[in-house]
Amino acid sequence: MTPLRKVSALSKASGPSRKSAARHLMLLLALCVVSMAPMCGKRRPPLPPVERVPQRTEALTGVQRGNQVILSWPAPARNAKEGSVQSIRRVDVYRVAEKPTAPVPLTEDEFDARATLIGSVPYDEIKNAKGMLTYVDTLELAGEPARLRYAIRYVNSAGQRAAYSNFFLMEPAAKVAKPPTIIKTGNEESETANTITWEAPTSNVDGSTPVNLLGYNVYRTVATQPDGEQKPLNDQPVTATHYEDKTFKFGEKYTYFVRSVSLGTEGTPVESVDSNSLELSQVDKYPPSTPSLAPPGVAAGRIALFWAANPEPDIAGYLLYRSTDIYRPKPWTLLTPEVYTKTTFTDQNVETGKTYYYYVVAVDNAGNKSQPSEVVTETVP
Repeated sequence: MTPLRKVSALSKASGPSRKSAARHLMLLLALCVVSMAPMCGKRRPPLPPVERVPQRTEALTGVQRGNQVILSWPAPARNAKEGSVQSIRRVDVYRVAEKPTAPVPLTEDEFDARATLIGSVPYDEIKNAKGMLTYVDTLELAGEPARLRYAIRYVNSAGQRAAYSNFFLMEPAAKVAKPPTIIKTGNEESETANTITWEAPTSNVDGSTPVNLLGYNVYRTVATQPDGEQKPLNDQPVTATHYEDKTFKFGEKYTYFVRSVSLGTEGTPVESVDSNSLELSQVDKYPPSTPSLAPPGVAAGRIALFWAANPEPDIAGYLLYRSTDIYRPKPWTLLTPEVYTKTTFTDQNVETGKTYYYYVVAVDNAGNKSQPSEVVTETVP
């Protein structure tokens, strides 16, 4: 007998049915390819995250200087374009005057109800800020003591105001000395220092006397770094009415000004506003001191010369001269055509039995030459 075989449903299907199934399968595959096409294209690098424009600051701070409170805070690191609604167009500055004994905590709503808009920082200053923004509040220091509370708000081009910044509190001192007055003496410049002289203030900013004066702070700016950090040249307040700046450099253009220092609220020192300024720029016209030649060392076919290094910090080197006849009109020969930086020299161009004379001259970086040293002499054996 022929064995029985199990026949599948597909094998039993007719020819046309098999073709229809194949067409359906190809259609499904085509749809899958189309749907996955975007995933198979060229991969693009991820886009950087979009930075949001800061809408407030938590770093508002300030300092009293004379009858001024100078507020400062970091400028926005990013700002929207000028045409954008989110562009910060100005910064409004608010102030609340309160009694020194008033409670320190204050809500934003309470501040908003009591605050006075005292001024604004315009867009040009925001756009051109280099790290920090400032606002100067000039006070009339008279009457009862008060505690001042400040805050700022960013305002966009649509006039919408952001939330208030942190609160900055200050109790300004009323009796702060006026600034000193720098005077010209004609003796400002010397080889070792720029000397600044000033007259002491005669009253405080509120017109009262005696003057509340602890001393003075002296400041210097450099023309090549006009936006450099302002830091006093002195470590402690100067009690005299002059100051010697021994850290200056020849050729640099300096602007000096001085501030009085007073005892402020709670014992904190308070500076005055700036005095008038004085510009100084020294040209190095000062020759080095005269070097000193030691007695020469002599050996067959050579003479060794030695001298002490000059003490000036700007010494470029030395010029060494020699002669075989000290009495001739122009007997001296320069042994060092270029400025010589060492303090020893061995003259090997000598003859046995001859006597040689030497002197040395110091030269600084500006080309100034010292007086010749004393002449030393030696005879070659």
